[in-house]
Amino acid sequence: MRGVFLDALTMKLEELDTSALQNSLDHWDFYDTTSASETAGRIVDAQVVITNKVILDRPLLTRASHLKLICVCATGTNNIDLEAARDLGIAVRNVKGYAGASVPQHTLALILALASRWYRYHRDVMDGRWSRSEIFCLLDYPVIELAGKTLGIIGYGALGQSVARLGQALGMRVLVAESLRGKIQNNRIPLVQLQAESDVISLHCPLTAETEKLIDRPFIAAMKPGALLVNTARGGLVDEEALADALRSGHLGGAALDVLNKEPPPENHPLLDSDIPNLIITPHNAWISRESRQRLLDGVVDNIKTWKRDAIL
Repeated sequence: MRGVFLDALTMKLEELDTSALQNSLDHWDFYDTTSASETAGRIVDAQVVITNKVILDRPLLTRASHLKLICVCATGTNNIDLEAARDLGIAVRNVKGYAGASVPQHTLALILALASRWYRYHRDVMDGRWSRSEIFCLLDYPVIELAGKTLGIIGYGALGQSVARLGQALGMRVLVAESLRGKIQNNRIPLVQLQAESDVISLHCPLTAETEKLIDRPFIAAMKPGALLVNTARGGLVDEEALADALRSGHLGGAALDVLNKEPPPENHPLLDSDIPNLIITPHNAWISRESRQRLLDGVVDNIKTWKRDAIL
């Protein structure tokens, strides 16, 4: 039985224990990256394909006559034509929960960075401004105490709940937005109330038709003046030009993003302009701790083993 990993570079496998994966099938082919023009040739003889972000659409799946299992090396499956896979009898398995420690940790780091402005003070120290100071410290950028402030959470799955607990540990009041799918849940508040009362809003919801560009101009306008926005979920949740304008105008006090709508971003991306103040962007690496990647890889192996066992039964 032959397997193919189409974009192994996304996992930096040399840092991980891959023995269980290697032993899960008779033969593996590993490719660092796979372009759209290369995909068909690489999956044509495979029974199992692992992909993180490589797109597998209906024409590709139809031509892959031996393919029985697609393992998505991620939680999201939006790069797979699920309807086509179902029609062709190809199982699709993803992995959930692997970044349950890494993503909340990164989210907290972004919130703390916006509140303390340490990244700007560090830059000034390295530029020599502290050495030239007439007093013992620098006080150029406002620092916010998070204790007593309000943290609004949109998306209250495992990640949102973990971030809520971290906020509470800092002494923050936590608000949770009501379900965007209309599900009635206790201790949730309307989105308009969360917008108006939150000093920090953190996004942890999936990207769906209902949530695409959820953070648009009207949403931002309804946010508390000076509030902070953090997004470690999906780039498509945010209208990026609207966010840039809100930061330039000073309506928002800052934003920190680990995800953008297009990744990697083009050099002319609207949020990469040097004149946008109080903006932190990290390159989609909230999930990349070695421990998190090992859990993800182990989850892929478990999916392969389960599929093989079920196929035998």
